[in-house]
Amino acid sequence: MNLWRRILALMVKEFLALLKDRKGRLVLVVPPMIQLLVFGYAATFDLKNVPYVVYSEDRGQVSRDLLSAFSGSGNFTRVAHLGDDRQIAQIIQSRRALMAIRIGPNFSADLLSGRPAKLQIIVDGRNSNTALLVVNYAGSILRKFNEDWARDHGSRIPVHFETRSWFNPNLESRWFFVPAIVGLLTLLVTMLVTALSVAREREQGTFDQLLVTPMSPPEILLGKALPGFLIGMVEATVITLFAVFWFHVPLLGSVATLYVGIFLFLLSAVGVGLMISSIAVTQQQGLLGAFFFMVPAIILSGFATPIRNMPQLVQDLTLLNPMRYFLVFLRGVFLQGTPIQLLIGQLWPMAAIGIVSLAIAGWLFRNRMY
Repeated sequence: MNLWRRILALMVKEFLALLKDRKGRLVLVVPPMIQLLVFGYAATFDLKNVPYVVYSEDRGQVSRDLLSAFSGSGNFTRVAHLGDDRQIAQIIQSRRALMAIRIGPNFSADLLSGRPAKLQIIVDGRNSNTALLVVNYAGSILRKFNEDWARDHGSRIPVHFETRSWFNPNLESRWFFVPAIVGLLTLLVTMLVTALSVAREREQGTFDQLLVTPMSPPEILLGKALPGFLIGMVEATVITLFAVFWFHVPLLGSVATLYVGIFLFLLSAVGVGLMISSIAVTQQQGLLGAFFFMVPAIILSGFATPIRNMPQLVQDLTLLNPMRYFLVFLRGVFLQGTPIQLLIGQLWPMAAIGIVSLAIAGWLFRNRMY
């Protein structure tokens, strides 16, 4: 009981220090709201390449010519030729391909007999900007195919193609960006609070006073960690409410699953923040350390650039970034309604990063005390 009373007293001290500091209050409220609105309305993506799969029930020369037009384009890379249409959903959902081309059994026969032939293009709509570019690229290839066929065979509209975007039928860009902002702003606020925590004590000269209290180093570390954790949880909740009720982004998954991911992400963010704070001597050093971590973490998370387009060495470095896993988790919960058992691959790395970083923070804290 005395243990938790001491930790609670230190937590109250941390909250009072934050709330009494006018600049600290502004950091907690103003930047997240401004960035939420800016990113929610203005963020955009560029596309570098399009991995796609093919399911063709037609073995005619015409369908082969059409597929050759796609494979010969510099914008597309075929990753698989499927033997069953049921594989399409699995490959699109696992992100191994952004697009699937489905050709019916009568494609060549319809064209050769002068009838319009239908072609289905299935696009992953989770990234609306990418999906629109994919549709435009595919449309340009099909228009060229139509022109060539009309010139050679005298047919007006030889190919009709139908496009279906999964997970984001109307290709709303906010559906892709706003869930990611939950992770981005939660990381920003949590890192700022925790990275300045111990450094503030050293700079203000109150760190030595903590050392003479009955609290042990793990208790002090826990008292420093929990305020940032609770503030991050509140921030994530507020931004999630904005995403659902202001930007109308669907939350198809379980709220319980969402908060499991938020909990583990905050665990990793607080651990990294305390590790930085345990090294820093001044608040300026803590602030610089936080931004030194946050900027690469955001860039290498897949928020601004698809990870698969990065060099292999950089892709390997992203495995140490908790934001990488959290963004995949958020989009899976929001847009796909993915159950928690299918998200274990994103959850356990965040837990591992959190445990390791907290252990290192504890070691640094203990060694710098004595």
